[in-house]
Amino acid sequence: MIYRNLGGQKASAIAAGCMRIAKMEPQALSRFVHTALENGVNFFDHADIYGGGESERVFGRLLSAEPGLRQKLLLQSKCGIRKGMYDFSKEHILESVEGILSRLGVDSLDVLLLHRPDALMEPEEVAEAFERLEKAGKVRSFGVSNFNARQLELLQSGLKQPLLINQLQFGLKCTGLIDHALCANTEFPHAADRDGEVLDYCRLKGLTIQAWSPFQYGFFEGVFLDNPQFPELNGKLKELSEKYGVSPQALSAAWILRHPAKMQVICGTTSAQRLSDICTASSIELSREDWYALYLSAGNKLP
Repeated sequence: MIYRNLGGQKASAIAAGCMRIAKMEPQALSRFVHTALENGVNFFDHADIYGGGESERVFGRLLSAEPGLRQKLLLQSKCGIRKGMYDFSKEHILESVEGILSRLGVDSLDVLLLHRPDALMEPEEVAEAFERLEKAGKVRSFGVSNFNARQLELLQSGLKQPLLINQLQFGLKCTGLIDHALCANTEFPHAADRDGEVLDYCRLKGLTIQAWSPFQYGFFEGVFLDNPQFPELNGKLKELSEKYGVSPQALSAAWILRHPAKMQVICGTTSAQRLSDICTASSIELSREDWYALYLSAGNKLP
């Protein structure tokens, strides 16, 4: 397994996303978590809205049932999304973290992310919440999700703690983070910059990008793997998976890991077997030629 340095914490480049675990049986969840650890996956991504909080509750029951398990893994959760609104008020952040800790049955989080940008965000108010959480030992590190470059700059201006993470959608069928840079100085449709060159900004500032929904196309529209809508991409994945000796799914994860930004891949599967398969991505490194061949087969063009 490849690991990333997150504020002194050794975090696996393949991370387990826990959005869909709310209905898992205890035995299945235990098998999933232990399979993850056996494959070097020590990073588990939650959010207070996943399963209406139930995803954290079932994970918390597992931690309670297996003393010592908490010390073997890193826990991340997110807050800030409420029904019909986003809320980065100090009161909501503090209340949310208390709820997260209670549901997980733990004393602290390794990482807290703010889930989606709040148009009414006041950096100084967020700073007060972060300061209190850090001093109380309830959160070790902080980050965000779905922020563009200027939003990151604005929030960081009020914080003492460095933002370490930006969780963004990225994968072979969601390549906006790199499209506009590749099409610079052209009138290609993909030349439009929609995020303030956030990928390059994160690299310059030392933020780790966490790629969510790495196997999806569109905004939760479905999986591109073995999807007849994308014959060229799946044909190239099949060809190169045979060359590298891994599955198309693992190859898709390896494509993300090959980028020099040193991203983490957040995998939302609840299948222990599928997670094990994805982890083989860390054992290979795509050549430059094959990386670009996959990019082009996904329907992208170069100037």
